[in-house]
Amino acid sequence: MGSVTAERVHALRATYFDTADLRLRAAGITLRHRTGGTDAGWHLKLPAAGGREEVTVEAPAGAVPEALARLVLSRSRGRALAPVARLSTRRVTQRLVGSDGELLAEFADDSVSGRTLPGGAALVWREWEVELLGGDPALLDIVQAHLTAAGAALSTSSSKLGRVLPAPADRTGPRPWWAAGKGRRPGTAGAAVQAHLAAQVAELVRADPMARRDLPDAVHAMRVATRRLRSALTTFRPLVDRVQTDPLRVELRWLAGALGAARDAEVLHARLLALVAAEPSELVLGRVQARIETAMTTRHERAHEQLRTALDCERYLQLLDALDALVAEPPFLDPARKDAEAALAPLLRRTWRRLDRSMAAADRATGPRVHELLHEVRKDAKRARYAAEAVRPVFGRPAHRFATAMEQLQESLGDVQDGVVSREVLRELGARGHLAGENGFTFGRLHALEQARAEAAVLRWPQARASVSRRRLRHWFDG
Repeated sequence: MGSVTAERVHALRATYFDTADLRLRAAGITLRHRTGGTDAGWHLKLPAAGGREEVTVEAPAGAVPEALARLVLSRSRGRALAPVARLSTRRVTQRLVGSDGELLAEFADDSVSGRTLPGGAALVWREWEVELLGGDPALLDIVQAHLTAAGAALSTSSSKLGRVLPAPADRTGPRPWWAAGKGRRPGTAGAAVQAHLAAQVAELVRADPMARRDLPDAVHAMRVATRRLRSALTTFRPLVDRVQTDPLRVELRWLAGALGAARDAEVLHARLLALVAAEPSELVLGRVQARIETAMTTRHERAHEQLRTALDCERYLQLLDALDALVAEPPFLDPARKDAEAALAPLLRRTWRRLDRSMAAADRATGPRVHELLHEVRKDAKRARYAAEAVRPVFGRPAHRFATAMEQLQESLGDVQDGVVSREVLRELGARGHLAGENGFTFGRLHALEQARAEAAVLRWPQARASVSRRRLRHWFDG
């Protein structure tokens, strides 16, 4: 038979911080300092896939720790973070223990007093909460049935803070462009472009806190969103006022450069380690892996520190404000009022023709210039891919198939440019090892393997060219 532990009483106090206009609350972010209980200290809860991610910091109460303030900078935009609400809770807990001694769940009886700051009226209520510790999830249904029978009702708020400080309207979503004036309607080219821009800005801001902490793929996500924004402002230039959007393209290029240095160091590190791991152990002579680890870790740390500096600077915050304004009030020209399919198809056709010209130039090239021109092909394929992804909601499956083909072309040519960069690093590391009296055999071998890999990509080029040149891939915009 199970049992219930003795009551334990806790005095909890939580102070919540936000900007004066509650920007964190609007974004689903919670920043608080708590005293009492088992988790006293600073807590930052950020939206994440499948729920929320929590970051904790041990620091005195008072001003928000700099480490946490930076993680919400893309939301606060440098505005002061001050106390906006306070909750005081008298919590009485008991734990449900199984017959085998296993902890199953914890029941909390909370008497809460909450108020907005500064000087809001107190709101008092009582709530029960059950947290599963190790039992079967079905146990929660059983406990809920008992509590409901005892007179409890399900809360209409998802959190205690929500009772005291309701979330303001979402400030991140754009106002539909087509509702702005006469002649603008859903289904226009402007509406499609605005929706794409809004999605990329949201992704850029979402990934910011993770990129600052150098979490896996976070810098990559920010970089891709930045590239897609810049590509969209390039592809859809005939629809917008370039006086307003061209400066944004310049700023996005700056941000992409800061992100690119950190991301490229990360990718190159993984590539070089994979090369070594694939080698038979008898062909790895000397401190090969150690030299790669030391050099690439240093390069990555330096690049990421430079990225954090860029993300902390006023230029970045001004760019985010400008992107918000772009999404809220896109500077569209009259062609953006046209039907989406009719207005966007010619722009995709122009993007394709640019790629076709660069592929033709690569076909005619010989010698070392082939590598340079294939790199241009790769960049133009990426632009065509991003353009097709942007209009996929309008054109559906044909746009998806075209984007997939462009991505495959990118990947098939990836070894050409990536091999250039990796060979430079391998040559440098080999030279350092030689000067230190080490055997440079393995670095030379890896260099040759990378060169062969790049040459193989060049040999595959005619087949890759033919696969993306099929007429049926582009019938939806090139008819």
